[in-house]
Amino acid sequence: MKHEKAVELARRWLAESDRVLIGAGAGMSAAAGIDYGDTATFARLFPAFVRMGFRAQYQLIGYEDLTPAQHWGYWSTHVKHVRFGENERPVYQALRQLVRDKDTFVLTSNVDMLFPRNGFDEARLFTPQGDYARMQCRKPCVQETWPTLPFIERCLAVLDPVTQQVTDPAAIPRCPRCGGAVFMNVRLDAAFLEEPYVEQAQRFRQWVRAGAAERLLVIELGAGFNTPSVVRWRMEHLVHHHPNARLVRINLTDPELPEELGEHAVSLEMGASQALELLGRS
Repeated sequence: MKHEKAVELARRWLAESDRVLIGAGAGMSAAAGIDYGDTATFARLFPAFVRMGFRAQYQLIGYEDLTPAQHWGYWSTHVKHVRFGENERPVYQALRQLVRDKDTFVLTSNVDMLFPRNGFDEARLFTPQGDYARMQCRKPCVQETWPTLPFIERCLAVLDPVTQQVTDPAAIPRCPRCGGAVFMNVRLDAAFLEEPYVEQAQRFRQWVRAGAAERLLVIELGAGFNTPSVVRWRMEHLVHHHPNARLVRINLTDPELPEELGEHAVSLEMGASQALELLGRS
């Protein structure tokens, strides 16, 4: 009954709103099948790394004790799967259908670009954590990024199927300017190149300002506390300071709401797929 009332309220708020801001965290992509804690998918994609003692993709995030051949064997496979694999995901399609008649903008901490890959307008997208499709120098020696796909395809072409290591040292990605180490253009540390996302940020701020007097619904999906300042706290702050805004928080593990939002927020303690199915019912 508690869920029914919350869903009914969220559905009514959506109908009453002129604009919708979607704030999506890792839980949204996990609902689409890209779950960094998924041991079954990890075992299928990375049998050699299972033999090394790893069980899930999150264990390799920031892990620095691999050889270059192992490092790029893992990351080329991972990025090809996450960023350049299957596009259509039912949970993203359900969300797009839910907001199809609304003036919508998306802010996400995910770097898989599944929103535009599932029909959302890329001009209405802000990805402050970066994009796996771009590569940068780790120094960085220049304020440039390059397409990732050619780098990882060279690795995959010489990948040992048993050890999952890159067998040709010449295929190891290097900066085309200084010859140094590279990585995807994602926010790891202070070396992250922000330039590709400046225009996105400007469009996001303009969109928010342009609708300051209109009824805004913030739909937040799967945004927890790994990087709360990127999505979760930003959504709370925006609703708190927007006189006509409401927040629908969809989160199975972290559904709590700040008291100061009061009647301007409701929480659906469930996964994104279940919530969107319920919200989409007439």
